[in-house]
Amino acid sequence: MVYKNPVISGYYPDPSICKSNDSYYLVCSSFQCFPGVPLFESKDLVNWKQIGNVLTRESQLPLFKARSSGGIYAPTIRENNGRFYMVTTNVTGGGNFYVYTDDIYGEWSEPIFVDQSGIDPSLYFEDNRAYFVSNGNDPDKDCIPGIQLCEIDIKTGKKLTESKYIWHGSGGRYVEAPHIYHIGGHYILMCAEGGTEYGHMVTVAESDDIWGEYKGYEHNPVLTNRNLGGYSLQAVGHGDLIEDYSGNYWMVHLGFRVNEEYQNYHHLGRETFLTPVTFDGKGFFTAGENGTATLEVTTDRLPESLFQKPVTADKNYICLRNPHKENYIITDEKITLIGTDITLDDVDSPTFLGLRQLEFNAVITSNVKLNSDGASGITLYMDENHHYDLELEKTDKGICGCVLINIGDVKDYYKKCVEISSDNAKLKIIAKPSEYLFYINGEEIGTAQARYLSSEVAGGFTGVIIGLFAEKTEAEFTEFDITYETNNS
Repeated sequence: MVYKNPVISGYYPDPSICKSNDSYYLVCSSFQCFPGVPLFESKDLVNWKQIGNVLTRESQLPLFKARSSGGIYAPTIRENNGRFYMVTTNVTGGGNFYVYTDDIYGEWSEPIFVDQSGIDPSLYFEDNRAYFVSNGNDPDKDCIPGIQLCEIDIKTGKKLTESKYIWHGSGGRYVEAPHIYHIGGHYILMCAEGGTEYGHMVTVAESDDIWGEYKGYEHNPVLTNRNLGGYSLQAVGHGDLIEDYSGNYWMVHLGFRVNEEYQNYHHLGRETFLTPVTFDGKGFFTAGENGTATLEVTTDRLPESLFQKPVTADKNYICLRNPHKENYIITDEKITLIGTDITLDDVDSPTFLGLRQLEFNAVITSNVKLNSDGASGITLYMDENHHYDLELEKTDKGICGCVLINIGDVKDYYKKCVEISSDNAKLKIIAKPSEYLFYINGEEIGTAQARYLSSEVAGGFTGVIIGLFAEKTEAEFTEFDITYETNNS
């Protein structure tokens, strides 16, 4: 069978996976977006469907004034004795915590916090014991980065042991994303190193005791694309292992696709990839093709009859930070947004309803009607300092349509404005790998380069979100549609 990566496209980074009752479940980071921690289900590891979000209440996910790429980092999902746990970090407030549910399709508990520093926490269960692992800075070794472990009371989050640093990595910067497994009689500690950019990699260490001593694999890293210049898939790392129901091992991990070969820009964000894993019989393993991940995978571990579904737009809307729910009215016929004085440039909660951009090539359309003075339209949103807005603006002088370019300190640069004879118009954006084209009522009114919405320019850990927005007006959106053309060659 041949499948294509990513298996979950668009801004869905830091994947973690578990299995239960013949299904697989996966979560990803969500940063400053609400609701938080998207939750996916699959029967075959290749086709994934989002079945909800883990953090759906403000009491679970306070994001007030959370900076872009703040909020929720790197979740881990685990199942133990029929109960699901999701552990993560709110870097904006609260620190490391976990929530749980006995119904994967239902609500999750209120947060239970763990008094251990660092980010990227994970849980490991064994013999009715629960262990909590995260990264951190070792005070006994001049605060050099490492991985720390403690045992906790899973009912309360209280530490039952002191935190112990068990490994300091293989030498790469930013040791993070730790997960512990017990495979073949050995404890395997898998981490990410090198930073979640072009030097990213997966490394492993092993021990006969969960507390160590952990010894690094002499052939680390076990997965990286850091030396593949000119290759479309980069930044491979931050993985989690899963044994499938046939006894094969796989790794889900993040990576990103550059918009053109030899052009080091990516604006879709870090995505979720699936790579086969092969153990060497001595407790260690390699992944992918000679330790690299590929956009197309040929494997006999999946049946030839398995069909990978094409990428289609979903309706899993997200907001920026904690939304003012009274400003959103969503029906099958239309979406009504009630704008406030808060704009897309503010580190706050504008009236914004977004979907992650999933592929480079897309056609985005919507009809928008303004019911009062103000501005509304479609935004391609990377963060509060980097977004392109195709909008209608209504004032006492009339209605105009325009494209506004926001890149760093260059704010509200008008590419072109056209007069609109009525209070409604059809907006259209054609997305291509290296540019966006903007139309109002069929007239092209501007273009903009995709690179300025990339992480290489904007910084941060997210990707472009296609958003409907309203500022100081009530706006109605009808026939909102996103059509994708898959292109991950």
